Amino acid sequence: MGVFVYLPLILPLTALPIARLAEQHLHPRTAARLLTAVAAILATCSTVCLGLLVVVGTAQLPGNPLPDSWSDPEVRAAVPYDEIAGKASIGALALVLLTCAYTLYRHYRYRSRAHRVLAGLGTASEVAVLPDDQPYAYALPGTQGRILVSTGMLAALTDTERHALLAHERAHLAGRHHRLLLAVRLAGCANPLLRPLHRVVGYCTERWADEEAARATGDRRATARAVGKAALVSRKGRGAVFPGLAAFAEPGPVPRRVAALLGPLPPANGWPPALTSAGVAALVAAAGTAASTLSALNAAVGLYVVLEAATFG
Repeated sequence: MGVFVYLPLILPLTALPIARLAEQHLHPRTAARLLTAVAAILATCSTVCLGLLVVVGTAQLPGNPLPDSWSDPEVRAAVPYDEIAGKASIGALALVLLTCAYTLYRHYRYRSRAHRVLAGLGTASEVAVLPDDQPYAYALPGTQGRILVSTGMLAALTDTERHALLAHERAHLAGRHHRLLLAVRLAGCANPLLRPLHRVVGYCTERWADEEAARATGDRRATARAVGKAALVSRKGRGAVFPGLAAFAEPGPVPRRVAALLGPLPPANGWPPALTSAGVAALVAAAGTAASTLSALNAAVGLYVVLEAATFG
């Protein structure tokens, strides 16, 4: 097993080169899904690595429930620096579990709170218009996704811009963007090296929704105006009624989104050529993800063999 047990903890660094290039060169739908999958795999491998180290660390503690043979020198020799890493991993894994649990708690608490407020309004339509002068609009996920928009936001937009705004929020619900963002946020809780991916995936989901809105309206320029105007008027009013819903809103760099809508339509499919910078970054991220998975698998199998030999040998 050796040092391979530590590789999944640092290999998430290989995902960072692709993040910025993916948002620039890939269709936002492809980039969002790709980066979410990479983050989930790397976070899982990192957590498995911590779990293996916890086994070694716990076996050293007096009064632990593990078999005495699991603390034999042969087992400890399978993990370099076992005394320090094993004990430190106990606190690290506990912190990972606590932060993931707290993130899930906040996510579903905000959703429940917002759905209770909507139930009190007595409206079951897809679009819930709230009588509020503060301008805001949210896509609220759930069994039946809802769109929350204030009268202040609707008053600030033209009919075409309102159409683009609602199409944008519908795209968030249809694409299950909240699940992608939650998965990447949890990945960042599992390994802090993956936290930068949350910002990138948030931007990609916004761009994805922008492109869907442009396709629905058939007017990229009008959609760009709606994006810019909605961001401008909601700067002071965002979250006035549902502050927790900001967890579902990732506006990203609005000038970049507007510029992208005013530019050419991004290719819907395809992969960057291998000899380009984006292609090289994609290969690096793929290699890092594969190496992390193989390292975690190698460490798990190796530790299982050592523990089995120590127990029944």
